[in-house]
Amino acid sequence: MNNKVKFLQSINFKVAIVFMLMLLATIEIIGAYFTRQLEQNTIDSFETSIQVPSLITNQISTQLEKSDYTKANREISNILADYDTSQINDVEVIDGRGIIRAVSNINDSDKVGQRSTNSDIKDVSFSNQKFSKIVKDNGNSSLVQITPISSQTGGTATGVIYVRASMESVFADIREVTLTFLTASLVASLLGAVIALLVSRAITRPIEEMKKQAIRMASGDYSGKVRVYSHDELGQLAMAVNNLSVRVEEAQDVSESERRRLDNVLTHMTDGVIATDRHGNITIINEMALSFLNKSEKEVIGESITELLGLQDQMTMQDLMSNQQELIIGINEGSSRELILHANFSLIQRITGFVSGLVCVLHDVTEQHKNEREQRQFVSNVSHELRTPLTSLRSYVEALNDGAWKDPKVAPQFLKVTQDETERMIRMINDLLSLSRMDQGTAKMELEWVNLNEFLGYILDRFDMMIEKSDDDEKTKKYSIKRKFTPRDVWVEIDTDKMTQVLDNIMNNAIKYSPDGGVITVRLVQMQNHVVINISDQGLGIPRKDLNKIFDRFYRVDKARSRKQGGTGLGLAISKEVVEAHHGRIWADSAEGRGSTFYISLPFEPLSDGGEWDEI
Repeated sequence: MNNKVKFLQSINFKVAIVFMLMLLATIEIIGAYFTRQLEQNTIDSFETSIQVPSLITNQISTQLEKSDYTKANREISNILADYDTSQINDVEVIDGRGIIRAVSNINDSDKVGQRSTNSDIKDVSFSNQKFSKIVKDNGNSSLVQITPISSQTGGTATGVIYVRASMESVFADIREVTLTFLTASLVASLLGAVIALLVSRAITRPIEEMKKQAIRMASGDYSGKVRVYSHDELGQLAMAVNNLSVRVEEAQDVSESERRRLDNVLTHMTDGVIATDRHGNITIINEMALSFLNKSEKEVIGESITELLGLQDQMTMQDLMSNQQELIIGINEGSSRELILHANFSLIQRITGFVSGLVCVLHDVTEQHKNEREQRQFVSNVSHELRTPLTSLRSYVEALNDGAWKDPKVAPQFLKVTQDETERMIRMINDLLSLSRMDQGTAKMELEWVNLNEFLGYILDRFDMMIEKSDDDEKTKKYSIKRKFTPRDVWVEIDTDKMTQVLDNIMNNAIKYSPDGGVITVRLVQMQNHVVINISDQGLGIPRKDLNKIFDRFYRVDKARSRKQGGTGLGLAISKEVVEAHHGRIWADSAEGRGSTFYISLPFEPLSDGGEWDEI
């Protein structure tokens, strides 16, 4: 059923039916005209064939002018008898007074001498004009022809000749010819229909193939080709479609390549890219922008860019399009995932100048702002840290200059403070130089394989000696060191001088902030791929809010106490730089009133028995 409907809707059927209708219309018009002309010509020919010859008319006119009616009637009857033909059924002669003078049909002889009641005869007698018409009697058609008889001497008609002839044979011939014509027309119509189908098929076949190729092209398949049947317009169109298929495939490949290249560029860009339509609704966004904004693509596509970036209270889309200004946007402000983004806006314009959208490029400037802030803070801290000892030095030097150097009790104390402050500034400058060299990458690492158990024990032995010396001094803080090392020797590749500085910094902090008689616990734990050093004290601890900041330069939890104890605020910052230079990690865990624990994790590769050391 569907195939039939498709065929009836196809151009093949439409072309064929148009051809057939045109053919049928032409045949019908020609047939109607031919039949009409045939009928008219046949009737005219029949009228001519039954027309009374002028010789007979003259003879009858002579007899009608005689005064002897009986003899004249007899002569007229003889004349009609000689004229009678098979086509004529009845002939009557009527004189000018309307009296029937003679008839050809013997059965109607009783009409002779009677007045004719036919109105047509009277009209012809008065008008002297020939008259003919076709009449039907009991289903039979006859031709009636009334011819006036002119007088021999001229003037009005002396009578008329009434002729009645049957036309059945004439109409039979016409029907036969018409039937023959209809049969021929039907045969011609059938042949025309077949020819129309063949012609329409020949015309529509390349069109149908071009249609199929167009459908394949629309679905992305450019492999097919349209067959060229001829070099006429359809053949040229088929070649054009084949060329178009090749061009479209090449253009599609180029477009797809460009799209993939653009997708790769957008995907691997370190900057976020957002594109919108002319209404400000997002149409394209890359992965980096989604990462910056912590959103998924489904959440942002179609959303207004001003709402996504939190600008709806500051400006509208029209403001962005008119100004295209650069903005600094804060994301997750106040949290650990805070980002500072530099947003640069530009218009998407066509050649005509029509603005079809907006492009926003997001650049992460968090680290830059952080570095600038740290630089400002660093300069401020250095200035503050140097100003305090310098102010103290100036005060004591002024006091000594004013005469305090003469006092044997005061002068040594002032000089001792001046020396301590000077040494403190020297330590600070040295620490700053160390950090500067590490930042610039100019600090050299003298790496060597060290037994970490023995190295850590050596450092702790030095602090044990300090404990023994402090036993004789009642003013010195008392403390003890507890060791918990892994039983196996652990060999790591480190710079011993720099790691000694790290461990000294952490141990000194543990001693400073531990209470008198406190216990400092040092652990050495071996993991699968790294080794961890834990140094725990029983001091006041570090607040949670300060744990992430203690490795910043010049940062102090208790500034007054740290400065009183002579710290520069750079020890932990240097320790972090050194550990990270060893590809390790340092962090702290603490709670107020429960002490602090510092962890140093260093990379470690276990050596199998009989390995590298057998070659030494």
